[in-house]
Amino acid sequence: MSQAAADATVGPATHCPYCALQCGMYVSDGEITPREDIPANAGGLCQKGWTAAELLTSPERLTTPLLHGSPVSWDDALDHVAGRIEAVRAAHGPDAVAVFGGGGLTNEKAYQLGKFARVALRTSQIDYNGRFCMSSAAAAVNRSFGMDRGLPFPITDIARADAVLFAGGNVAETMPPFVRHLTAMRSAGGRLVVVDPRRTPTAKMADLHLQVTPGTDLALALGLLHIAIADGHADLGYLAARTTGFEAVRTSVSAWWPERVERVTGVPVARMREAVRILGEAERAMVLTGRGAEQHAKGTDTVTAFVNLALTLGLPGREGSGYGCVTGQGNGQGGREHGQKADQLPGYRRIDDPAARAHVAAVWGVDPAALPGPGRSAYELLDALGTPDGPRALLLFGSNPMVSAPRAGHVARRLAALDLLVVSDFVLSETAAVADVVLPTTQWAEEYGTMTNLEGRVLLRRRAVTPPRGARTDLEILRGLAERLGCGEKFPADPRVVFDELRRASAGGVADYSGITYERIAAETGVFWPCPETAGEPHPGTPRPFLDRFATPDGRARLVPVDHRPPAEDVDEEFPLYLTTGRVLAHYQSGAQTRRIRPLAEASPEVFVELHPDLAERLGVASGDRVLVRSRRGAAEAVARVDTSIRPDTLFMPFHWEGVNRLTNAALDPSSRMPEFKVCAAALQRCEDGERREDGERVA
Repeated sequence: MSQAAADATVGPATHCPYCALQCGMYVSDGEITPREDIPANAGGLCQKGWTAAELLTSPERLTTPLLHGSPVSWDDALDHVAGRIEAVRAAHGPDAVAVFGGGGLTNEKAYQLGKFARVALRTSQIDYNGRFCMSSAAAAVNRSFGMDRGLPFPITDIARADAVLFAGGNVAETMPPFVRHLTAMRSAGGRLVVVDPRRTPTAKMADLHLQVTPGTDLALALGLLHIAIADGHADLGYLAARTTGFEAVRTSVSAWWPERVERVTGVPVARMREAVRILGEAERAMVLTGRGAEQHAKGTDTVTAFVNLALTLGLPGREGSGYGCVTGQGNGQGGREHGQKADQLPGYRRIDDPAARAHVAAVWGVDPAALPGPGRSAYELLDALGTPDGPRALLLFGSNPMVSAPRAGHVARRLAALDLLVVSDFVLSETAAVADVVLPTTQWAEEYGTMTNLEGRVLLRRRAVTPPRGARTDLEILRGLAERLGCGEKFPADPRVVFDELRRASAGGVADYSGITYERIAAETGVFWPCPETAGEPHPGTPRPFLDRFATPDGRARLVPVDHRPPAEDVDEEFPLYLTTGRVLAHYQSGAQTRRIRPLAEASPEVFVELHPDLAERLGVASGDRVLVRSRRGAAEAVARVDTSIRPDTLFMPFHWEGVNRLTNAALDPSSRMPEFKVCAAALQRCEDGERREDGERVA
């Protein structure tokens, strides 16, 4: 079927532009209607989904390329970019040009972006903002299970569980349709345990809330595992048959007796024992983690500890039970499978694997030796921009690091030091506003492409409306640049053609999409990977990949000993409070989309900081006061929101506005290279009338 025929026949059925649920919806005449056929939402939508169509007609929409802020033709813009790329490469080498992608890009765009970096630019310098989201969980489950898929079971399995422990996730605000699965579980008699330093809307619906001190989730997981073993909940038969490493883990957690864990985490021993009893006595149980447990300089070890708990209880690989990571970004799963990451090639292959390089190079029609090796991870890439040994030019697609990156004041200075910054976006985000060249792109309902949601289901995002005149797809932009760099024939702009090449490139890899087609996705409302191409009957897809064996060489899951360590930056006399960040119901990620939608902007118009009444009284702060929050990196002004749902030693700020990530710490996890977004030391003071706002980064 041609693209034109597909446009004419499929109608307005598509998917939401936001989170990894990828809720199904219809878009027609500016109205949104939820789809019933997508299990993740099954007819439900959140406030963001219901209002998504407003973004399609935003008066802030970009439709003309900008060169140093002035409108120019597409030819002039692309000629300028290609010319500057050639000049930078000639002067400084291929690694002087970098590419930064996004976890909201379609699979086709993510794949083509990785190929463009390595074939057209010959650079190793490519990574993406998904490194800031789920990379710690990916690193942990890869070493434990041999394969990273956010939920290695359909999301509908959650409703069948008898118990769920959810560490560091607030789905009631971040992805509300997810709640229907938890509600169904609880309505059938199941119990929910939530780990969070705040009494979030998700924690309020829980049967048990473990209110940890920020940065101590790892200690809590070790304590829960200690109790599970000591109280006889370890499934020794399962451990012997399906895992390795239990004895080493049992020895390592012996030091984390409950009373010690209570002193570190602030969670009472009785509550820890109750949480373990709920999980241990359930016939079917799940352990889930979200960004709250993962966005730490020890996030990989924290997730590993929760995986160890799940394995000790005998959960992964059993239908109706298991461990899962609740992936956040719209294509956070697919975006990390097909080549945007610095160390990966399509199909979740490692870029330093000679066999992987040979396979992908054959698909691309290049010499394997010509492919660059691993590059810098996301923050390290941003940190190196404009330095003597770092990239001098950056092409940025689907990300807004001026708002979303840690230590954002420093990142802004690094962006300013570039010889060339090119941003592809459909609105003038904070990062696009400082770019040398802005390329106006199409958005979610205006183009075709596949997305892989949090359960590993590959979905078809259809074109439901006609894009405005002047906007181009990212695939068209990459083709235009490739033509000017002398390799346009390798970069088709038709998403179906790109997906067919992606299928061949992924064949035989961990994330094998070779048996998935647009027609199958449409007919089956999504196909679970891995789904290899077969000679006879089509492969059915793999909704539950670990039922028979794990993806390790011997088929067994690995328990890996880990130990707790304090946050990279702890509180002290000057900065006596813990600051943690997260999202709110009305907004998504850096807010570049949602802050431009009137009902969402009205629902949550400005940045706030949440603090406990006891702390507010001590500091002389009332709700509605303007306050200044400081860290060792900078300061941000916010409106105080006094609430008993937070710990007295903790502040919470949503990161959807510029300024909040000036405060956060860029300390990196040694395995995943995830920054420590979720905890840093901070101070708060009331802004007096007329007081000048402090911002930027402190200079030592």
